[in-house]
Amino acid sequence: MKKLISIAAAGILLLSLAGCASGGETPAAGGSDGPKALDELVVGFAQVGAESGWRTANTKDVQAAFKDAGIELKFSDAQQKQENQIKAIRSYIQQGVDYIAFSPVVETGWDAVLNEAKAAGVPVILTDRAVDSQDESLYVSFLGSDFIEEGQKAGAWVVEEFADADSVKIVQLEGTTGAAPAIDRAEGFAEVIGEDDKFEIVASQTGDFTRAGGLQVMEALLKSNPDIDLVYSHNDDMGLGAIEAIEAAGLVPGVDIKIVTVDAVKDGMQALADGKINFIVECSPLLGAQLVDIVETLNEGGTVERRIVTEETTFTQEQAIEALPDRQY
Repeated sequence: MKKLISIAAAGILLLSLAGCASGGETPAAGGSDGPKALDELVVGFAQVGAESGWRTANTKDVQAAFKDAGIELKFSDAQQKQENQIKAIRSYIQQGVDYIAFSPVVETGWDAVLNEAKAAGVPVILTDRAVDSQDESLYVSFLGSDFIEEGQKAGAWVVEEFADADSVKIVQLEGTTGAAPAIDRAEGFAEVIGEDDKFEIVASQTGDFTRAGGLQVMEALLKSNPDIDLVYSHNDDMGLGAIEAIEAAGLVPGVDIKIVTVDAVKDGMQALADGKINFIVECSPLLGAQLVDIVETLNEGGTVERRIVTEETTFTQEQAIEALPDRQY
């Protein structure tokens, strides 16, 4: 496992992303009494929900990693509602947990509750998604993907795939409105395809990261935009819903309408292997071991990087066929 421990005097400069604080390392969060035994630690984890195969895999991986480490994990499912996450965080503060980790439903609206955690001396770790706050002290670290880069990777494939086309009409299936991956994946994609005006996003609508949402939105968009060349979906699940709608309309997904998605969960990878999806940008949900490492490092009095970017790749059909037998999620 890549160690996150660093020496405070090292003065390492770190990466920053849009909406994330920039600058050096986060100081140790532990108290003056020395580290606790791992089986004495309690961590509260406020999950977004179970809206997708990615999220389910993320939950299982985090729970398994803390169980293996012998650290107690209190878990809550926000059912994609910010108010539920805020309630869970406040409950964790009242219970006196040692650390709080959460994946924010949306980017904004967290300052009040995170200030409560700060006042109570409970360090907060962001996983998967960022918060948009001017106060850099409200969380100790953000562990997750570079969503803008994911959008850029999707856009780069589209530009290459349609190099010889005169015009390309694109439908974008957005993630949850206000969520960091939805905002950033749209931004990165638009940045790349915007360099050539032959690419036109004729419709962009949220499917809320769910398969049912992707199906419903795609059914409507096919009626209002019959000449779609490409679907860009912010996650696999919405893309899989779009496939159902495309097939129901008598069209062939991956041929009549090409599809690019983000995540690379097993169902999406299988659709890619079958030729129904054309390209997938990976966003790994396996953050559990790194999250445990952050907690252990802080508990031992070490320091952690404020921004920890997960390493990910992309998949074509051939690569998906090769990767599927050993896919963990």
